[in-house]
Amino acid sequence: MTEHDNHRNALPVGVGIALLAAILFGVSTPFAKLLLGNTPPILLAGLLYLGSGLGLSVLYFTRRTAEEAPLSRADLPWLAGAILFGGIVAPVLLMLGLKYTPGSSASLLLNLEGVFTSLLAWFVFKENFDRRIALGMALIVGGGLVLSWQGLGGFSLPLGSLAIAGACLCWGIDNNLTQKVSASNPYQVAAIKGAMAGAVNLTIALALGAKFPALPQVGGAMLVGFLGYGLSLAFFVLALRHVGTARTGAYFSLAPFVGAIVSLVLLHDPIGPQFLVAMALMAAGVWLHLSEKHSHDHRHERLVHSHRHTHDAHHQHAHAPGVDPTEPHTHEHVHEPMTHSHPHFPDIHHRHNHST
Repeated sequence: MTEHDNHRNALPVGVGIALLAAILFGVSTPFAKLLLGNTPPILLAGLLYLGSGLGLSVLYFTRRTAEEAPLSRADLPWLAGAILFGGIVAPVLLMLGLKYTPGSSASLLLNLEGVFTSLLAWFVFKENFDRRIALGMALIVGGGLVLSWQGLGGFSLPLGSLAIAGACLCWGIDNNLTQKVSASNPYQVAAIKGAMAGAVNLTIALALGAKFPALPQVGGAMLVGFLGYGLSLAFFVLALRHVGTARTGAYFSLAPFVGAIVSLVLLHDPIGPQFLVAMALMAAGVWLHLSEKHSHDHRHERLVHSHRHTHDAHHQHAHAPGVDPTEPHTHEHVHEPMTHSHPHFPDIHHRHNHST
């Protein structure tokens, strides 16, 4: 396989993983709304993340032989920030917002996560983008707005809307911080975030006098958390590794569309012009991202890190006897400086600056 083919084939992997993350999270949102009926918001946030942490811990320890790099000491500040913003503050704000916000407005506002994620990636963390990618992101978010819009009557109390917008901003910060640790084992990253966030939120809820709901509701919340928050986050981390923060955030913005499809199937809602327009906008945005071709001469500075890899144009180093470089493996390795040109994306090896 040539270097060009290798990078050309890398995009569908990252895109597919990002879309799977969006599907899982999109399906979880209406179920979380249903669970709010008898469960205090902060307690529900704790149960969702506790289910995420416990479920992913099982996956992590049963898949320890998988060749993924463990977290390093240098990763811990980034992970701590991601846990604070995305695992503790954001879910509490979301649960509070859902309590006072109709579902239509909540879906509308949840599209802000993709906007905040991309804006922070582009202008704070200096991830590359061009007009094509910006337009694609705008179309995807625009589709979410059309899908969720219910007219002026669809808005709720400003406090609830502000809380959901704040949650989206926190998740945008979380996504960009998580990109910094995306080379590490995604199950480990997501398990730690879920366990820490669940423990903190449950402690806060119980200190405020919250009472656990019936056992079936507790189990349901933890299952929703494992699928919609845990596995979704693990796949999100993997997608960050392949296609960067803004592009992963763009695909993840399809989650409200997925939630609408679930409503159509379960509730037999009619498919109207609004749904078809939203689908067309989102499809156009995804196509702009899928058909992106970004290639130029670029320089790789010396880099030392550890992650799961096989030997390709970017991984040419010696091994101890007995290591098969054609099989996936993990160890700390050095990337020596090199300059070349090929199609690429802002993955963990292509975070270079651009002149324009």
